Amino acid sequence: MKKFLKISFLLLGILFFIGVIYTWQQFKDRHEGYSLDVRIDAGSKGPVQAGFGKTDISPVHFDTWTDVSGNARYKPKEGDTFDDLNGNGRFDPIWLAGFSQNKPASGINDPLWARSLIIDDGQTRLGMCVIDMIGFGHDDVVSVRKRIQEKLNLDYLIVSSTHVHSSPDLMGMWGPNPYTSGVNETYREQVIQGIISSLDAAQKDLEPAYFKFAINESEALPLVGDTRDPQVYDAGIRVMQVMSLSNNETKGTLLNWGNHPETLWAGNTLISSDFPHYWREYMEKGIYQADSMVHEGLGGVAIFMNGALGGLMTTRPNIPIIHPYSGEFFDAPNDGKINAQGLALAKITFETMHHGMLEAREAGISLRAKTIELGMANNLFRLAAWIGIFDRGFTRWGHIRSEVAAWSLGPASFVHVPGELYPEILNGGVESPEGGDYGIEPVEVPSIRSQMPGRIRFFSGMSNDMIGYIVPKSQWDENPPFTYGKESSPYGEVNSLGPETAPTIHKAVMELLDDFK
Repeated sequence: MKKFLKISFLLLGILFFIGVIYTWQQFKDRHEGYSLDVRIDAGSKGPVQAGFGKTDISPVHFDTWTDVSGNARYKPKEGDTFDDLNGNGRFDPIWLAGFSQNKPASGINDPLWARSLIIDDGQTRLGMCVIDMIGFGHDDVVSVRKRIQEKLNLDYLIVSSTHVHSSPDLMGMWGPNPYTSGVNETYREQVIQGIISSLDAAQKDLEPAYFKFAINESEALPLVGDTRDPQVYDAGIRVMQVMSLSNNETKGTLLNWGNHPETLWAGNTLISSDFPHYWREYMEKGIYQADSMVHEGLGGVAIFMNGALGGLMTTRPNIPIIHPYSGEFFDAPNDGKINAQGLALAKITFETMHHGMLEAREAGISLRAKTIELGMANNLFRLAAWIGIFDRGFTRWGHIRSEVAAWSLGPASFVHVPGELYPEILNGGVESPEGGDYGIEPVEVPSIRSQMPGRIRFFSGMSNDMIGYIVPKSQWDENPPFTYGKESSPYGEVNSLGPETAPTIHKAVMELLDDFK
């Protein structure tokens, strides 16, 4: 009996030791000691250089499949079959991110891109790359920065995601089942190489440039819906057009608007960048109707930078899109709908630009960025990290490293946060609804945009990280009674780090913006 107990205790000890080692391995800091606190003030205003680049990051050499039942789930028992394109006898798919697990890509509707912009005022060289992905974690961003340090002479790099829901899973949440990561490591490396390639192209494209800015606050509102009260949007279109000083041609255009690129919705199995694809295409190549040019294309590289889309900003199937020229009505989620949506956005953008733009020929870059620490209170997220769904290290137990940034250029300013910010934190309108879990007054005040310098105020979510929803603490609602008379908890909290996330990020951004005053 004693021998049995000894053996049992020994085995338990070994299992405990293995568990400790495994847990340490899963949660160890991927970039131990990494921290930044960037504070750069613009020097004397003078000529600025700018360059653009883009690289196709669409996946290649993956197995496709046939969805016999049309349910967008791979179920061989229901007759679904796969195309063994590499001939190895196994199904080697690309798992699509967004909506649900077990949704392999059946093909490509339109390409995915890494699109980059570099601006150099003679003192500071700032790089920004936007990728057609649902998200890109901070550990991956730091890895990219470390790999380009010698190749590219950047003082600071921002990597943002468009948050498109028809892109490959780079976060791990959308694999074949809830317990298996959907990340293809070969494809992750392709994306990293695409980011580096597009930035390299942008650096080689650097030349003296000037900038033109425009804003349309209201006309894009019918193209997006808010699925959660209070009804607050980030529906203004903000534009930065970068012009070559030598020939007055467009080098590139930055397009900023807040909406989930998921108009194709849950039944889509084709890889796509959704409505941003058509918006960018029309801006670059122009709008033609019946073989007649309506708006001449600008050329250059168009970049879509998503805004504040928590809450949830989305074009659901019950929100119709009307073709702005033919009047055709699109309600079913399909390629025609995202084409019409991109066309409508391009039409608004062109017309806004034609009404007049704010020009800046001499400007300097002021930049603030800093590392922040966020608590991961969401136990499902912790479990996902422990079993390997998330590849995310802790800086200390239960906390992850992330980042916020703000910068200005002439009459424009930019704020970057690491997730899906609720628009009321950006534009004002945070409420303390009856039934909220904390029963407190709004914490995230004043609004971020009200404190930003300049006349044109850009905002970018999913920047340098992707942490999920950033929910106002006074609106946090997991437990009954539920807010706004609802019978169940609203969507958002389940995909958030926790209720302290928004106050922490808001405070950090306010500190950056205070430093501009």
